Amino acid sequence: MNDLYKTISSDSEGQFRDRGSRFIARAFPVVTEDEIKGRIAMLRKEYHDARHQCFAWRLGPEMERYRINDDGEPSGSAGRPIFGQIQSRGLTDILVVVIRYFGGTLLGVRGLINAYKTSASNALENANIIEKRVEKQLKLQFSYDAMNPVMNIVKEFGLVFDNQHFDLNCKLNLSVWSLQFEEVTERFAKVEGCRIISE
Repeated sequence: MNDLYKTISSDSEGQFRDRGSRFIARAFPVVTEDEIKGRIAMLRKEYHDARHQCFAWRLGPEMERYRINDDGEPSGSAGRPIFGQIQSRGLTDILVVVIRYFGGTLLGVRGLINAYKTSASNALENANIIEKRVEKQLKLQFSYDAMNPVMNIVKEFGLVFDNQHFDLNCKLNLSVWSLQFEEVTERFAKVEGCRIISE
């Protein structure tokens, strides 16, 4: 597995027209399936008068989860070409939806494949593609006396943390770059009064 993956930093849009049909492609950075469902529901309201809303998405640094939907278009003519554009750019944590307003002329399967592919490509060309680190979660428990050495390690590696609880017994949830994970856990293990709860 790589230690970096590519996604988009913010929403983007692309358009394409063919023989009266209009294709509006919308791309979104997403991290969960619930988020994807919410985006699709929002677009169904926004473009309620559109004939089709076809989409493809992929999630996870290992790119193992994905879905393709033709939304009533001939099988393989919409979702697959959209997904092909996601694949060709090596993107993940992304949803691309292409909304079609029918123009009265049938485009045929080849025409549809070209339209969905081109509109999705236009949206991704307008997107800001970024690299992100593959991160692992680390939970720490430590005594108040160990606060300084623990926070020094956090600062040294530039670790992002949430759910901090500082008291006599302190807890910290950390995001650690997978490439540095072993080194970071070894450093925390050497701090007296610090315990790794889970990896």
